[in-house]
Amino acid sequence: MGASISGGFPEFDRNDDVYSRKPRFVDIPENCVALIMTRLDPPEICRLARLSKVFRRASSADFIWELKLPSNYRVIAQKVFDEITLRKLIKKDLYSKLCRPNLFDCGTKELWIDKNTGRLCLSISSKSLRITGIDDRRYWSHLPTDESRFQSVAYVQQIWWFEVGGEFEIQFPSGTYSLFFRIQLGKTSKRLGRRICNSEHIHGWDIKPVRFQLATSDNQQAVSQCFLNNNPGNWSHYHVGDFKVTNPDISTGIKFSMTQIDCTHTKGGLCIDSVLVLPKEYVKEVIGSV
Repeated sequence: MGASISGGFPEFDRNDDVYSRKPRFVDIPENCVALIMTRLDPPEICRLARLSKVFRRASSADFIWELKLPSNYRVIAQKVFDEITLRKLIKKDLYSKLCRPNLFDCGTKELWIDKNTGRLCLSISSKSLRITGIDDRRYWSHLPTDESRFQSVAYVQQIWWFEVGGEFEIQFPSGTYSLFFRIQLGKTSKRLGRRICNSEHIHGWDIKPVRFQLATSDNQQAVSQCFLNNNPGNWSHYHVGDFKVTNPDISTGIKFSMTQIDCTHTKGGLCIDSVLVLPKEYVKEVIGSV
């Protein structure tokens, strides 16, 4: 008689000969837990899932992650996964995989979604850009490096006509996005385990500014100019402009460029790694202040 019952059973207190139930947090029904999770951000859902088996099972419900994924997630996922893989994945696992960088287009581009907002992020390698004179080894070369997510950067030693551009088209989730060039003055290497920067070819960028341009298929445009004056050996993100997406079911075409075509002087000693497209509110988290 007097033995206590614990574990998965509710606890009771005796109060004036009437037994009253003592509800516990883990007694909440799984479907109620799942409904609560629809109101939370993905990182909060993952933290709650660690509390108990009930919470962990609830966190795997497809309807939760259907709400967290972008409304056009199928189009985005088809860029990086085949149909067989997509059919096998539950929505939670699909969300998790899309939050990690995924290569596509023969390994020259990467996409992922911001785990907090569900918005799309893109990185485009230098090998996917249109670079005037890139095949002439007197001016340009591709340098292998572990400082690029694509393991390679384009380096211009010296050139008169500097022109780099590109374009792409994709269905972005709704929101405002910022586009950047990731570039570095000088070329770096490692010697005896130390990172060193060779700045001997850096010249011409302080004479005339570089012109950055952005245009979208729905006639949004941005133009800016600046001198390239960051410290040699430091990667910098140069802001080209912003664009807004209001309809996620329509593909948005983006054209962008970086030029310095004043042929009165040469310029050189510049590495181009990639072009980065980020949700505007996510910029500071990824690359800091710009």
